[in-house]
Amino acid sequence: MFDKLEDLLRKYEEIMNELSEPSVAGNQERYRFLMKEQSNLTPIVNAYKEYRKCSQDIEDSLAMLESESDEEMRELLKDELSAAKARVEELEHELKILLLPKDPNDDKNVIVEIRAGAGGDEAALFAAEIYRMYVHYAESRRWKVETAEMEEIGIGGMKSVTFMVTGQGAYSVLKYESGVHRVQRVPETESGGRIHTSTITVAVMPEAEEVDVEIDEKDIRIDVMRASGNGGQCVNTTDSAVRLTHYPTGIVVYSQTEKSQLQNKAKAFALLRAKLYDIEQQKAHDAEAELRKSQIGTGDRSEKIRTYNFPQGRVTDHRINLTLYKLDKIMDGDIQEILDACIAADQSAKLLKMGEN
Repeated sequence: MFDKLEDLLRKYEEIMNELSEPSVAGNQERYRFLMKEQSNLTPIVNAYKEYRKCSQDIEDSLAMLESESDEEMRELLKDELSAAKARVEELEHELKILLLPKDPNDDKNVIVEIRAGAGGDEAALFAAEIYRMYVHYAESRRWKVETAEMEEIGIGGMKSVTFMVTGQGAYSVLKYESGVHRVQRVPETESGGRIHTSTITVAVMPEAEEVDVEIDEKDIRIDVMRASGNGGQCVNTTDSAVRLTHYPTGIVVYSQTEKSQLQNKAKAFALLRAKLYDIEQQKAHDAEAELRKSQIGTGDRSEKIRTYNFPQGRVTDHRINLTLYKLDKIMDGDIQEILDACIAADQSAKLLKMGEN
């Protein structure tokens, strides 16, 4: 590990030297590449520099203890030694996590697709609530949310909704939300007070660039139509809605929320690219079945990941055995504690896997 850290430190210093050269400022592509590399390496380099300083402090304190006879001074040195040793342990763990292989999609924006599952109208109502939960969470992170497609039912529910989240590291966090979400509560229409169980599925896909996915125009049918829906600001009455049908996979995507046909077409192609990229990602994951078993948030759509129990006011994430009794706050977008726990569990599983190899 430390050989690798020394190599990364040398690489970081080389990047910093190159960035200070006047010739780099004139080469925008090279400058952007170096800045991104510097940004990626900075947390590792800073942690490693602190680790080296703490290690040196330990050596200095040990040397001074050998020659120091004053008891008060010895106690002071022992306290410093104890603090430095504790910090070295923390930094070792931190460095191991920083050196874990990075998911190449982590920096990407995401496309989220929510679909009502078992439970009829109750599932559709829950889908709308989960959609609002993600919108509130994204707003708390200052991320931008754009809705691409929404199929509503008259009582305020959604059969399906697809939206894009744009923001630094959106996929690195939201990828843990893929799977089946289950709700347990008494529907308003239930006169007997019986608790019903309904489900929705959430798919979180990284936004794909054109370089990630090649689409042959001959494989696509483009239909232009009038937007449909219950009215409101996001549904217009011109023939601007766009539907794309991808013949090889049978995937159909639809975008109607923008005012112009051109904007809806661009959004529809972004959705299609993400879905095709997601298929390739799933194939790659399936080829690494053992790796997937050791990780949290594998993206398996059939995996029941979480239960929202309204009578008890609790939310349970089944992957990490976490139960929180703050359902109201969670439904209002306060999901950071759950996501942090998923990230920590995922990192622990990866560290364990790395230790076995």
